[in-house]
Amino acid sequence: MTQITYEMQARQQTSLTPRLQQSVKLLQMSTLDFSREVAQAIATNPFLEEPDEQAPSEDAAAVHDTDGDMLAMPAGGDGPESYADAGEPAEHAAPEPEYIAASQADAPAYSGDYPTQRNADQPDSDVGQWARSTGNLQQALRADLCSYQLSERERYLTEYIIEALDDDGYLRVPFAELANVKEFSPPVGDDEWEIALRLVQQLSTPGLAARNLTECLTLQLAALPDDTPGRAMATRIIGEALERLGRCDYAGLAKAMGCPEEEIQEACLLIRTLAPRPGGRYTSVDPSCYVIPDAFVRKIGRLWVATTNEEATPQARLNSTYAQLFRQSRYGERSLMAQALQEARWLMRSLEQRKSTIQRVAQAIVARQQTFFDYGEIALRPMMLSEIADELGMHESTISRATSNKYLASPRGIYEFKSFFSRELATQSGGTCSAVAVRALIQEMIDGENPKEPLSDVVLARKLAREGVVVARRTVSKYRSQIKCPPAELRRRPAYP
Repeated sequence: MTQITYEMQARQQTSLTPRLQQSVKLLQMSTLDFSREVAQAIATNPFLEEPDEQAPSEDAAAVHDTDGDMLAMPAGGDGPESYADAGEPAEHAAPEPEYIAASQADAPAYSGDYPTQRNADQPDSDVGQWARSTGNLQQALRADLCSYQLSERERYLTEYIIEALDDDGYLRVPFAELANVKEFSPPVGDDEWEIALRLVQQLSTPGLAARNLTECLTLQLAALPDDTPGRAMATRIIGEALERLGRCDYAGLAKAMGCPEEEIQEACLLIRTLAPRPGGRYTSVDPSCYVIPDAFVRKIGRLWVATTNEEATPQARLNSTYAQLFRQSRYGERSLMAQALQEARWLMRSLEQRKSTIQRVAQAIVARQQTFFDYGEIALRPMMLSEIADELGMHESTISRATSNKYLASPRGIYEFKSFFSRELATQSGGTCSAVAVRALIQEMIDGENPKEPLSDVVLARKLAREGVVVARRTVSKYRSQIKCPPAELRRRPAYP
């Protein structure tokens, strides 16, 4: 028979206060999201306002009540709890190297050395340029549609198809589903949908509004002049042997098409000029256009130094008018305003704490990856989150949050903080190298290979071993896939005349 017993256990449990949870959330936000959060706080809290250089500043440390009590947040943490409260070690952070402090003082202010947006230099039609600037495929096609004389019903059907196109420019929705979305009177038959589709396919860029890859490439070939070299054979290959083309089986294609291999080579060269995603020219914007770097890297003397992006850091200050009202209010009224004031003080401290943490983490990363900024990915050192955490006296989870959605702009480009962390691999000499450096070596070897005899994963592993990096073939295969390189049989190219 089961006996019920009672026993007591002593255990420790760590819990985060609501404010510390909010601090952790703010640290993990991207600069854009954090700016929105601060803007919302300014809009809802009367004690907060955006800084105005012409207006007198009301520093939080100068706000007193009528009895002379300090209402500003004490340095000890009446505002948000320190990130250290979330389980970080109590040791003080290690002092920064002397060269960092000196370099920071000599560092010039940001003057736009590394633009956060890029302009497309490719030539394009007027409509294409306008569509690229708006980033909307549908707007570009509707602009083209204005030059056609259509009935109201025809225009409605063509615009309906345009709205159904995906970002790649394909029509993935069957006619039956288009008809089910909205009732047409009289009902629209497949023949009428087909006529409207053909009209859309004639607009702007050839290949748009195709229902599959074969139709997309065929439409682009049909738009070329009849005397284009290789056009007829390219159309045959796409219609009859597209799968064999994907395997780069040129000898098999020549046999299947019953023509010399030179004719296949000419057709394949033409096919390579086609766009499998014709809608991408309107919507493919470089991701760095939307990235606001949190820090910049510059070389001062012989050292690379990180500085925070002051322009991207949101600012807030105490509203002097409401602070004066708080000082003059009676005790009963003051209690109603105290919570808003406390939230304002807490946010202002959070701004400084977040900025300081990101700056320290960025400089620690740059100090350890000096060779990367000199030579690129092939010189990236292996580095773990725990190393930065130990150096700065922070918890590893804090470093993880401080590197999430944060970007660093350098002369080599814009990189996410997390991209500088990579596990280490042993070398024959007893040293170590990063997995990122090995991937860069593999990419370098593939870029320099003979296209007629591409390097297999086994050969790549042997070449890496001669460089002192011993890795298994399956590891090479994994790294090759990560850099989006197909296997050797798909990289093989014949010698073109």
